[in-house]
Amino acid sequence: MAFLSQEKLASFGFKHLGRNVLISDKASIYGAINISIGDFSRIDDFCILSAGEGGIRLGRNVHIACYVSLIGHATIIVEDFAGISGKVAVYSSSDNFSGSALTGPTVDSRYTDVISKPVSIGRHVVVGAGCIVLPGVTIREGCAIGALSLVTRDCDAFGIYIGTPAAFVKERKRDLLALEQEYLKTSNSLKRVL
Repeated sequence: MAFLSQEKLASFGFKHLGRNVLISDKASIYGAINISIGDFSRIDDFCILSAGEGGIRLGRNVHIACYVSLIGHATIIVEDFAGISGKVAVYSSSDNFSGSALTGPTVDSRYTDVISKPVSIGRHVVVGAGCIVLPGVTIREGCAIGALSLVTRDCDAFGIYIGTPAAFVKERKRDLLALEQEYLKTSNSLKRVL
């Protein structure tokens, strides 16, 4: 995988770009002026980040795997240490499919009914491959979402959710919180040496 140079990243005009950010040269970025990316985050091949007015905010140490889409008019937040696996789609906007309006971007907005609601993905969340996250969902800290799940409603902290629609299965261990503190101490001491 080839990553964009720091000069090329700077030319996008991101709202904020942290230190040591890696973005594949095969990723597509739209609305960079509304996108903030924290330190040590990485975006892999064939991802699409399309930020509307609400913007996209990625925390530090966030990993966005291949073929992920973050798309919508409302805000999408992915907090520190979260990981989004391949082929996940996160939407903060969706057409109204009830039949009361026309759908699609080729139709004048007077005839459509696009629903836009913020999406929040908390610290240490992992979203498994092939999941879909719909507008208005909050996935709280430490959740794990099983592969191929459809997330239609909020998920409680440190829960493991699977299925269509995603349902709570059991609690997730919290050992990663102590590991985070250990990692941050190490990375902070490395920064001073560099």
